[in-house]
Amino acid sequence: MKHPDTYKGLEVVVLGLAKSGVQVAKVLHRAGAVVTANDQKEREQCPEASELEALGISVLCGGHPDDLIHPGVKLLVKNPGIPYTAQPVQRALELGIEVVTEVEVAYHICEAPIIGITGSNGKTTTTTWVGRMLEAAGMKPIVAGNIGTPLCEAAAEAKQDNWMVVELSSFQLKGTHDFRPAVACLLNIAETHLDYHGNMEDYISSKAKLFANQRPEDTAVLNWDDPVCRGLVPYMKGKVLPFSLTERLQEGVYADPPYVPEVEDDIRRDIVYRDGSGVIHPILPVVELGIPGRFNVGNALAACAIAIAAGAQLTALAGPLAQFRGVEHRLEFVAEHEGVSYYNNSKATNAKATQMSLSSFKQPVVLIAGGLDRGSDYLELVPALRGRVKAVVLLGQTKAKLAEAARLAGIEQIELVDNGEDAAAALIAAVSKSAALAESGDVVLLSPACASWDMFKSYEERGRIFKEAVHKLK
Repeated sequence: MKHPDTYKGLEVVVLGLAKSGVQVAKVLHRAGAVVTANDQKEREQCPEASELEALGISVLCGGHPDDLIHPGVKLLVKNPGIPYTAQPVQRALELGIEVVTEVEVAYHICEAPIIGITGSNGKTTTTTWVGRMLEAAGMKPIVAGNIGTPLCEAAAEAKQDNWMVVELSSFQLKGTHDFRPAVACLLNIAETHLDYHGNMEDYISSKAKLFANQRPEDTAVLNWDDPVCRGLVPYMKGKVLPFSLTERLQEGVYADPPYVPEVEDDIRRDIVYRDGSGVIHPILPVVELGIPGRFNVGNALAACAIAIAAGAQLTALAGPLAQFRGVEHRLEFVAEHEGVSYYNNSKATNAKATQMSLSSFKQPVVLIAGGLDRGSDYLELVPALRGRVKAVVLLGQTKAKLAEAARLAGIEQIELVDNGEDAAAALIAAVSKSAALAESGDVVLLSPACASWDMFKSYEERGRIFKEAVHKLK
């Protein structure tokens, strides 16, 4: 532990009894804190409560008591998804009580160096690749955070010879103060989560907290093609190691020859690393990557840069790049039916992610999209739809907005699905309509450009229903 007595004797409130909340409550209890865990759900909806109480942790369910947050509380650890407008959080801030997410606690108890990976899109793919690269290099990685093991659970078990490889959201990073990863990567920035952050300034500043406590011996891996990422360079305290699809870098990881923005071609390209002395090291031909798409080349570049910054041998990188076949719900091939290929990209919860997935296909696409309305007009999708998408099937709160974007893109085949009260039935109907619109050689792509919460519990549930519907096509 970095600070064995950091939490000893402190009165701590853990807000939210999801998986991460349960683990952070256990960790704080073992560290000697006086822990109260609280969830607004009723007791019967909190099966974890009995487990925590058996350890001697106080659990309060069914709302937030008025005296939950009081001057004696020294720390509030909240579930990342709980907004800062929530009454207990507001009360804590009024009293000057520190409000953090489990990322902060995990940092203080973790003996291993930490790799932190964030961005609007590509986090899970990049994090998975890095874990596999470090495994191939014999560096004993532990992959955790939004992917795999809850962060506090993994941090408590990590040893000095491990590497923690952590996928991080803006929600998690907003609640950090001392958190300092040895290697920190910002993949990209797109407009998303504004219902939580309120504005892009808060969203970007939350992402940038990944770098706030780095020191000269640490490394910041940045997307050189993203103007927001590049704009953070003057504020970096660690060494900057960039990656780029479109530029030959003086030092960093890049595609050679570079891609031309918005232009498709079949030129042979390599992923290469130019070191600080100017020597260029080929890593892998792009054509040998295990998953398709220009944006996945970008993820591969980032993963290589992260692994190199952590000290992995260059010879350990090519194998994982070629062998990895992708993550569920992220441009996942589902099946071919009557000559039509079906892909599940349910994780595309913003317009940029959908743009990126569309760029992976040269075949005509029938796009299934729509979901939670967070205020976007989706007009940024128009160029990606035009000439590439032959038909759209739309559902969810945003279907009218997306239909307008499709009309502006010149798409004539626009189908709207009545959401009704049965979300699964609506998505199954969307798959059926898409199958009717598609011809042999086409692609049917679920890439919603929206979060799922207007109709489904999660993007995973949405993706699973889509896959089941595809497999039942007759």
